[in-house]
Amino acid sequence: MNLFPKSNYVDANSPFALSQFSDLVHKYLLKGVSEDEDLIILCIGTDRSTGDSLGPLVGHKLLPLIKSYKDISLFGTLENPIHAKNLEATIDKIYSDFKSPFIVAVDSSLGNYNRVGYLTIKNTPLKPGSGVNKVLPPVGNISITGIVNVGGMMEFMVLQNTRLSLVMNMADIISKSLYISLVKFYKEKAHILEK
Repeated sequence: MNLFPKSNYVDANSPFALSQFSDLVHKYLLKGVSEDEDLIILCIGTDRSTGDSLGPLVGHKLLPLIKSYKDISLFGTLENPIHAKNLEATIDKIYSDFKSPFIVAVDSSLGNYNRVGYLTIKNTPLKPGSGVNKVLPPVGNISITGIVNVGGMMEFMVLQNTRLSLVMNMADIISKSLYISLVKFYKEKAHILEK
């Protein structure tokens, strides 16, 4: 039986995007993370391509918000991006430094024309680089993606010509949704431990 919500897409331009996506993220965290796991947020992408900067922008926006949470580790910001050249080493580091990591992976993706601007969340690993035909290891217990542009041809060019305003709006909603859902998640976890 699948306990996860059937609809995992949210239009980032909707006035209700933040509440809808934070509710989805919260449900996925509640059903996915167990008490003995270390929560890792892995934001994948590069600051050298507008369309591929979603992950580092999310990391950049989220890092100051979660600094007080010692149970959360974040990898991938504008200053220290996680991209194709250092992804495998970062995954190795996570699995050597943390006994039982639970990874929430964030990345941009390419998709159908009618889904551009949508955010998605799944309880399956992310396949970074697949939109540009790169073979990289799948990563994440939960994957969050923002569909930044249309896929199918000239992917590198498409990523370079993605509107920054679209990516910034999506990064804003993902980072705030993660923060809101993490606050709720840790409050509920503390309440359970008090009983």
